[in-house]
Amino acid sequence: MQLPTDLLKAKKMLEEILDSLGMTTLTSPQDLLASVPFILGYHPTNSIVLVALKEEEIGMAMRIDFPDDVDPDQIDTLASHLVQEGADSALLIAYVPEAVFDSEFLLGPIRDAIAMRGIRLRESLEVRGDRWRSTICMDHGCCPPEGNVMPSKDGSRVVAEQVAQGRPLPYESMEELRASISPQPIDEELAKALDQVEGIDYDGDFVVSMQREGALAINDLASEFAEKGISGDKDLIALILVRLHDLQVRDYAMGICSEENIETLWSMWRWLMRLAPGGYIAPVATLFSVASYERGDGALAQRALERALEDDPQYPLAKLLRRSFAAGWPPSSFATMRADLHPKVCAKLFGE
Repeated sequence: MQLPTDLLKAKKMLEEILDSLGMTTLTSPQDLLASVPFILGYHPTNSIVLVALKEEEIGMAMRIDFPDDVDPDQIDTLASHLVQEGADSALLIAYVPEAVFDSEFLLGPIRDAIAMRGIRLRESLEVRGDRWRSTICMDHGCCPPEGNVMPSKDGSRVVAEQVAQGRPLPYESMEELRASISPQPIDEELAKALDQVEGIDYDGDFVVSMQREGALAINDLASEFAEKGISGDKDLIALILVRLHDLQVRDYAMGICSEENIETLWSMWRWLMRLAPGGYIAPVATLFSVASYERGDGALAQRALERALEDDPQYPLAKLLRRSFAAGWPPSSFATMRADLHPKVCAKLFGE
């Protein structure tokens, strides 16, 4: 049977888009829906997810809670982020709460805001419970009004491919993801190692060498984490936790993040934040927050800032980031900031 022209176009478009995620021969909206949890790190519910595309490459994925009412400022911020990210097209996926019977009151204004900025909406999907439908496809042959059955979480080819590439399975919910950054029980061995680490004496002669020691320790941990996904070297961990109180060391740690290693560092800072005892959490939590925000997960970034401010209510970077996130700074701004700052930090630590 010959497929409708609209469906053929949609299948081709999704092949191109999802191939940029490192997945092979993806041919349906089901594949897109299966990929979203891997982009976010968890299975979203009651959410609006907006994915920026630039020259067929997946950019930032933004998620907000599904609002009760239309907030023009919030919609404007979402659409503006696409512009700031340099997106030429976008994907919109709405995970509609059970109590909402008609989502068009919200999806219509979002689509209009995107169109007003000259950005093409490549697909708009609505998910209700275990069914989905396209809100822009008028062909009832492929997009019936009652929707199609959601893809299986376990049986999807996308899931198999992502797991084969070494990516962890997404968390079942945002709550489970948040629980993944909750504190772990105090590690007595680490506590003893922390007592043995000498703090930096800023009136002494070895400030730079001690800062450099901290930076090199972060490099060592990142290399070990990239290889093993964990570290059992409590002396190394203790050295890093103490040295991260130094602003140069912390800024060095923030500056080493790149598109190539952001997933590794995001996992490393999350793991270290959970391991860190009170008094050592704030620097690590802010590093994790920046990495989360750059990955497009503003909700998790905010939760990490909460952990930082619980540990140190006056921690300056956490307070600055909270204001920046609230102002709608695009994630790319942090990458630009790091690119400008990192050479200066390296020059101070290691010389020209």
